Amino acid sequence: MKSTEILDKIKTFLGEEKIEETQLEESQEKVELAQAKLDNGTILEAEAFEAGNEIFIVTEDEKVAVPVGEYQMEDGQILVVSEEGIIGEIKAAEAEESEEEVEAQEEEEEVQAKYVSKEEFESAVEEIKGMINELKEVKEEMAEVEEQVKQELSETPATKPINHNPEVQEKFKVQFGQNRKETTLDKIMKKLSNN
Repeated sequence: MKSTEILDKIKTFLGEEKIEETQLEESQEKVELAQAKLDNGTILEAEAFEAGNEIFIVTEDEKVAVPVGEYQMEDGQILVVSEEGIIGEIKAAEAEESEEEVEAQEEEEEVQAKYVSKEEFESAVEEIKGMINELKEVKEEMAEVEEQVKQELSETPATKPINHNPEVQEKFKVQFGQNRKETTLDKIMKKLSNN
C-alpha cells in the first residue's frame, strides 16, 4: 500500500474527507455579480444593487471601489455611495425631477421678483425726468458763466504794449595814467579814439 492510500483511509475514518469536499464545492461555487452602467458609460459591478452591498468599478486590470458620491445610472436612477465601495441607497429618478421642478419654481419666483409694478415704474420715470431737468438747469448756468468769462477776457488786453528801449552804446575810451610815460601802444590807441 502506498502512503497516499493510507492517508485517504485515515481521512475517511475520521470524516475529514467530507469536510474538504464541501469546502471545495463552496469555493467552486461562483458568485454571480450584477453589472450596471453609469450615464457616462462606466461599468459598475455589485452582488446586487441594494443598500449595504459592495460596489466596484470594472476596469481592464482590476476592480476599484467606487468613491463616495452620487452617480447617475443609465436607467435614470441615482446611486448614492455613502462609504467607499458600499452602496448607501438607490434613489428613483422621480425624486430628482421633483428637485428640478423646485429649482425651476425658485427661478421663476426670482424672475418675478425682478419685475416692478406699474406704480414703481412710473415713480422711477418721474425721478429720472427730475434728474434730467436738474442737469438742463446746471447746463444753462454753466453756459451763462462761460459767456461772462468770455466777455471779461475780451475787455482786458492780452498783454501790455512793449516800448522800444534800445541800449545805450558807450564809445571806447582809453584812460591813461597821469604820471607814467606814454608807450607806442598808448599813442596808437589815443589816435584811434580821437577819430
